[in-house]
Amino acid sequence: MSVEKVTDETAQSSKAQAKQTTWAGQIAQLAAVVLVVFLAKGAIAEPFYVPSGSMEPTLLIGDALLASKFPYGYGTSSLPMQITLPETGRVFGETPKRGDVVVFRWPGDNSQAWVKRVVGLPGDRIQMRDGQLFINGQAATLKPDGMGQAEDDDGRTEPAARYIETLPNGVSHLIFKMRDNGRYDNTAEVTVPIGKLFVMGDNRDNSADSRVSLRDGGVGLLPIDNLVGRADAVVGSWDLGVRNQPVWAWLSGFRLNRFFTAVR
Repeated sequence: MSVEKVTDETAQSSKAQAKQTTWAGQIAQLAAVVLVVFLAKGAIAEPFYVPSGSMEPTLLIGDALLASKFPYGYGTSSLPMQITLPETGRVFGETPKRGDVVVFRWPGDNSQAWVKRVVGLPGDRIQMRDGQLFINGQAATLKPDGMGQAEDDDGRTEPAARYIETLPNGVSHLIFKMRDNGRYDNTAEVTVPIGKLFVMGDNRDNSADSRVSLRDGGVGLLPIDNLVGRADAVVGSWDLGVRNQPVWAWLSGFRLNRFFTAVR
């Protein structure tokens, strides 16, 4: 009797140890998956959502972006979660090129990620004259490209003239102009200091960018350390306007022609 009792207790102990080993293995696997995802988001790329029309027609409200982090190196703004760390600059840091579309932490609130286009690098002189961009005294050329519809954050649309803007370095992209004498069509010339960037939205009459001071709700001159990454692709897109329609019509809101397209 005593031998059988000892044998049963040993078997039960072995089962308990096996369960503990199994649970420990599962927890370790889960931790490894979380670590891989965290490292991938921190070092390779991270998805972001476009909530406003400031980058129309290049980016639309409802676009899902993939921002590549390695082109500009890594800093505290590159982390996939916002934590307060001493500012130590960027590791493997690189300066963006004129024309790059970048995701960055808004200097007014680092929990907010914004997206704009880089038009001015450190040392550049930037000015708007009658709605035309000048870089170091040289005009970015504008070529009419028909009409489009600019959408605001409430889903309302209005006609907008579409242009192909070509920067002095040869990079071309689309912009919207909704009026001839917009609020930010004429600005004083600004020299971009070291460590900063001048960024603008492609929807030139509906973008609080470097033409607008941080105090007034804009970006001001963007610190390079606030960069998250370069917006390289639209991986998905859904027209938020269909939210006002019956649920069964929501599938029609997917803009399939924008899925997995490059950002230019």
